[in-house]
Amino acid sequence: MNLAKSILTACGAVAIAACILPGVSAQAAHAKSRTHHKAAAAKPAPAPVADASAPAAAPADASDANVVRRDPFVPLVNEKKAMGAHLPPGKAGLVVATVRVDGTVKSPNGMLAVVSNPEQRVYFLREGDRLYDGTVEKIGLDGVTFQEFSKDAFGRPVEREVTKRIYASAGEQQ
Repeated sequence: MNLAKSILTACGAVAIAACILPGVSAQAAHAKSRTHHKAAAAKPAPAPVADASAPAAAPADASDANVVRRDPFVPLVNEKKAMGAHLPPGKAGLVVATVRVDGTVKSPNGMLAVVSNPEQRVYFLREGDRLYDGTVEKIGLDGVTFQEFSKDAFGRPVEREVTKRIYASAGEQQ
């Protein structure tokens, strides 16, 4: 009876240890696979062709061969891709949301607006000029009013009037 009790206690302890420490057996299997890889690495193997887009460090295990590692120095969000919508050159490539009004000029032929894009290129606009996503409606001494054409979430066309001032007041976006 004492012998059966001690055998059951030992089996229970082994089962609990196996549940609590699953990494021990996994570490032993990993060490065996490493020694197997070291023996395989001793044989001269043909060098793989390096691909320019492949990561620089080769994985140590065969299980890691399918894992592609990201370059930690490359930004996660590429701002140039988001902005670069292949816009046409000149005034036709100006987007109403990104235009900044730098000033207005009163000339004998009417009012002119001096605007710049995010790349700091300066353009002179007149009333009625077509932009990428709208038109210039009115140019005043304190700002410019644009008619912006866009689409809502369902794809229906939406027109809205956007006024951009030279000196934005509190709470107003430029």
